[in-house]
Amino acid sequence: MILITCVDNNMGMLFNHRRQSQDRTLKERILKSASGKIFWMNHYSEKQFKDSENYINNSQNYNIDENFLSKAACNDICFVEDCSVAAFEQKIKKIILYKWNRDYPADFYFDIPLSEHGWKLISSEDFVGSSHDKITEEIYVK
Repeated sequence: MILITCVDNNMGMLFNHRRQSQDRTLKERILKSASGKIFWMNHYSEKQFKDSENYINNSQNYNIDENFLSKAACNDICFVEDCSVAAFEQKIKKIILYKWNRDYPADFYFDIPLSEHGWKLISSEDFVGSSHDKITEEIYVK
């Protein structure tokens, strides 16, 4: 599977049990990259995307399930905000991190130690979001 998530400088994903940001530009970028592919998320994440035109027009490609990480196939895309991914690491062939480049208070963290587990950074690109002047997309593979 291809895993997508958003993190702060300390790999935090949530604080106070809430997502750290809802950037419109980033959401559209994620949905555009998922176009024509099977895209999985849970109900918590669906709230972030359901009003997007791309989501509405391509809703047949989106699967909403609390057990989406177990159900996703090899080339499917999984967007993760509020659940542990460490147990699924063997299924993951690519990790795409969107970094806010900020230090937020966090109470839930991305739980795959990338370099320690042999993940290699193959691409890094900065872009301007709607809520952040700089968001960094990092792509990792083994």
